[in-house]
Amino acid sequence: MDDQPEAASPEPLDRRAELSEFLRTRRAKLQPQDVGLPEFGRHRRVPGLRREELAQLAGVSVAYYTRLEQGNGRNVSVEVLDAIARALRLTDAEHAHLTHLARPARHKKKRRPARAQRVRTGLRYLLDSMEGVPAYVTGARSDILAWNPMAAAVFGDWGALPPGERNWARLVFLSPAYRDLFVNWDSKASDMVSYLRLYAGCHPDDPELSALVGELSVKSEEFRRLWATHNVKEKGHGTKLVRHPLAGDLTLSYETLYLPDDEEQHLVTYHAEPGSASAEGLRLLASWGADAGRRDLFDDAGRGPAGGR
Repeated sequence: MDDQPEAASPEPLDRRAELSEFLRTRRAKLQPQDVGLPEFGRHRRVPGLRREELAQLAGVSVAYYTRLEQGNGRNVSVEVLDAIARALRLTDAEHAHLTHLARPARHKKKRRPARAQRVRTGLRYLLDSMEGVPAYVTGARSDILAWNPMAAAVFGDWGALPPGERNWARLVFLSPAYRDLFVNWDSKASDMVSYLRLYAGCHPDDPELSALVGELSVKSEEFRRLWATHNVKEKGHGTKLVRHPLAGDLTLSYETLYLPDDEEQHLVTYHAEPGSASAEGLRLLASWGADAGRRDLFDDAGRGPAGGR
């Protein structure tokens, strides 16, 4: 459960391009009837709302909105962004993403070296004390920083991987075994990209993020397609169906807890409905202890997901 190493420094993401594509993809999702506008004619040259229609809904000039959609967010006010967010029917996560792209926090010109991600000792003790509950801590870019034995039993012995490969996005898109692990893999993949997009809006100059996106874009057609949608989503709670070779299908509910002293770290826990077959499956995995550890997910020549390096 080592800390993540520092990586090289590739080119950062282009914030202007990110802002432009985000606004265009959100606008393309709306139809006039969705926002109470009349639809004139059957044939429209663009998918979704026209710029003129969106500007009308937001109460800004077409020229002003056009500049913003071209990536020029200089001096845009919070009030205008709020109006555009309402017009586009953005979720809270999308609204925050728009604000980060259009009104980035001021940073010093000199880029600071990447800070090593560390998990507090007390948090590690908490993980180990959560017997029968799969739990782990993720950090920036969905790096997997720490986990307990139950998480290893369900999701894989991440300790068998090099630290640089302990990343949820890499596992989901580059490890064939994870396609079998998650019964609804498409949903898991979409969520992963949405989390990364939201992180990218806050940290477009993160060199490790740029390297990760570049690698996944080259190696995974599904990642390229999902990245191009510009969808964003907060980590929250929900249900995943996991197919385990020893315990069978497990319906697990997850909760994401945000840590107060590090906004990039999250504690994720899984549980099953009391009295259910899935709860019995978790109980069996807990009783098997280390013998239930999922080394099979990394058994491809013993070299990590998708054959490793």
